[in-house]
Amino acid sequence: MPASLRSEKVHSSNEKSSVDVVANIPGDENAPIHPIDPKVLRRATLKIDFYLIPIVGMFYLLSFLDRTNIGNARVAGLTTSLHMSSKQFSIALTITYIPYILMQLPMNLIMKRLGANVTLPVMVILWGVVCACQGAVHSYHGLLVCRFLLGALEGGLFTGITLLLSSFYKRHAMQLRFAMMFSVTSLAGAFSGLLAYGIRNLDGQHGIAGWQWIFIVEGAFTVAFGLATLFFVPASPQSIKFLTEEEREVYCRELVLDWSGDGDTDGTYQEVFSWSEVASAVTDAPHVLVLFFPFFSAGATIYGLAYFIPTIVNALGHSPYYSQLLTVPPYACSFVFSIVSAYFCDKYKNRGVMATVCALIAAAGYAIFLGSDNEKTNYGALYLQIIGSYAASPCLSTWNSNNVQPHYRRATAIAIGSTGANLGGLMSTWLFTDPPRFKTATRINLAFSLGTAASSVGILIYFRVRNAEKRREVQRLLQMHGDGTGAGGWDSPVERKRLGDRHPRFEFTT
Repeated sequence: MPASLRSEKVHSSNEKSSVDVVANIPGDENAPIHPIDPKVLRRATLKIDFYLIPIVGMFYLLSFLDRTNIGNARVAGLTTSLHMSSKQFSIALTITYIPYILMQLPMNLIMKRLGANVTLPVMVILWGVVCACQGAVHSYHGLLVCRFLLGALEGGLFTGITLLLSSFYKRHAMQLRFAMMFSVTSLAGAFSGLLAYGIRNLDGQHGIAGWQWIFIVEGAFTVAFGLATLFFVPASPQSIKFLTEEEREVYCRELVLDWSGDGDTDGTYQEVFSWSEVASAVTDAPHVLVLFFPFFSAGATIYGLAYFIPTIVNALGHSPYYSQLLTVPPYACSFVFSIVSAYFCDKYKNRGVMATVCALIAAAGYAIFLGSDNEKTNYGALYLQIIGSYAASPCLSTWNSNNVQPHYRRATAIAIGSTGANLGGLMSTWLFTDPPRFKTATRINLAFSLGTAASSVGILIYFRVRNAEKRREVQRLLQMHGDGTGAGGWDSPVERKRLGDRHPRFEFTT
């Protein structure tokens, strides 16, 4: 049986045997077929899940916490102590984004050379130091310096983690893992509120104000965690020491068969860096640019909520410390919803439908908040805003990374998407200017949520059209050139990995 046909039978859900057959990659007709117990694959996956996800999840939780805890510090007296106006507070938020955005693509490209096992922990340690230093500033300008450095050092983390996960997981197993990592932002919001509430007891201790303790305590913990993980982050699936040789071989081969990972997983093709491949993510991947708008919209809503939710709740008439506690339940609900929605997205191999649903949930929350003056109704509307906004991002991020190959092209696409999200976040820092109702920000975020829903539908249709075109192209090539699995053929391993998502056999995730 030709290898291209054998690959269709991998992991059939109707198999009752405990042993599946791993198909050979096209071009490997003479290679032996490797019998694989599916339990080995599941065991390897679980080992990676329990090892990798908690580490990167904590990295991102600390990143989000250390970047957004300035919102809690504001309620705890930051702006009063430093004699800052609302405009100056927005400037302090804005200046974080400039280096954050600029560092994303360079760090993604550097990570391939230095390895995630070095790049990510060092970034965590350095920004933790800067976060703690915010607790020592005594002037507005000192705060600006710290915020700039914080943005520069955190800049490559989100894109680096996304790239790392896309290298470790199959395309349609990634969103659940990504959601586990990303949904810790919901926990970060909840944890930040609880921590800020608890730190009130430290206010005045050793002559240090409560808002300063927020930065010092959280920054010190970040440094400690970064140091603890310095030697534990794996660089690639092949380098994981806790997998057996059989588990490693099975897992890496699965990545190749799924058009996942980093192209050189089985050693048949070693990708070499080139600027033309980086540029191709813009010039030859229209779906990357089309996804830019929903990323921008999602960033505007997520970061707006992250920075201003304590202020919004406070404006509803609650005390500063009680406001911190009231931010916890919506984030907790968001965490659960993100995980559940991600599970179904992976199960049905679809991203666009859930991205649309999440955007509409957020839009409903903004519409209710805008149309009601009742404080309890407004607080309930925040649940919908947070749940919808935070659950949409894993859909968009995995949608983007699922549909771009090989490595450098994917690294660039991830950086472009994250740049869009952070540009939206930058804009959000200037929207919440009319308390207590914040109608300007609510109207804009409502428009963005509806725009995200509409654009997600359009992108889903685009991918389905492109997949139909690819299937027709495959039929044409089969008729004209045969199966093309031999060396130099159109469907050879080298061509698959060299072309990535441009190969006719590659089907886009819808």
